[in-house]
Amino acid sequence: MSTQVPRLLAGLVDDAAVFPPGNASLPDAVAAHRRHRAAWYAGLVGPLLVPASAVVAGELDPLVDPAEGLVVGLIGDTGVEGLPAALSALAPAGVTARQIEVAVARRGEDPQPGLAELLKLTGRRDGVDVYAEIPLTFGLMGALDTVAAARADGLPVAAKFRTGGLAAELFPTPVELAAVICACRDRELPFKLTAGLHHAVRHRDPETGFTHHGFGNVLAATLAAAGGVEVDGVAALLAATDPVPLVERARAGRAGDRPLWVGFGSCSIEEPLTDLIRLGLVNGGYEA
Repeated sequence: MSTQVPRLLAGLVDDAAVFPPGNASLPDAVAAHRRHRAAWYAGLVGPLLVPASAVVAGELDPLVDPAEGLVVGLIGDTGVEGLPAALSALAPAGVTARQIEVAVARRGEDPQPGLAELLKLTGRRDGVDVYAEIPLTFGLMGALDTVAAARADGLPVAAKFRTGGLAAELFPTPVELAAVICACRDRELPFKLTAGLHHAVRHRDPETGFTHHGFGNVLAATLAAAGGVEVDGVAALLAATDPVPLVERARAGRAGDRPLWVGFGSCSIEEPLTDLIRLGLVNGGYEA
């Protein structure tokens, strides 16, 4: 890990360049990911996220050298049933899947049937972390119980939640997100987030009118939750627009591991990196 990235921020941002709103081509995304992995901030960057459909179609094969050891996260746009074929297609290219992420239900659907299918797959895949994307609607707490029980039985499975999108209802309120964070804390269940975390501090997008969660808010909130703070206090940190209390919590915990929150996907690595530098949480490439 690069010395300029504190332990608290290690692997915080997965490289989701090919996904909206970035929509980079796969060749451009692979080339940019190589640059990120060679940069001074490499410690901040997680795996390159690639759609399972692109892997099955062979789009990744001509872009990688089997000797380079590319590590990816596989996004199950094919559904659970398409994941085995995608995983099998990675091996000849010398690509390793660190994680699988797949939605187990649409909003309003019962997540349990999809979870059951995903857990069957998880039991056959050693060394690959699996993230079940669970809608923040019907059946959420029961689904968290199921994932937590499977994890307690030794399966490498955790949760994933969506914190934004193309409609206002896809952005959970601070109280809703705080309740989910605390529910994961109470179940000792790690989680990932996706969508809407474009900047460090909570803000309103002037183009859409949507208020976005800040990844710095989430970082402070998870640190607080791990320390025993309950939903109201966690929600207050998620709702904060003043960066000072967020930065203070992050600085206090910068030398330790990040609790609960595995990280988030971003179509831009530069945007979160720039915010972290501006807030003084990453030192901009200068040796500490």
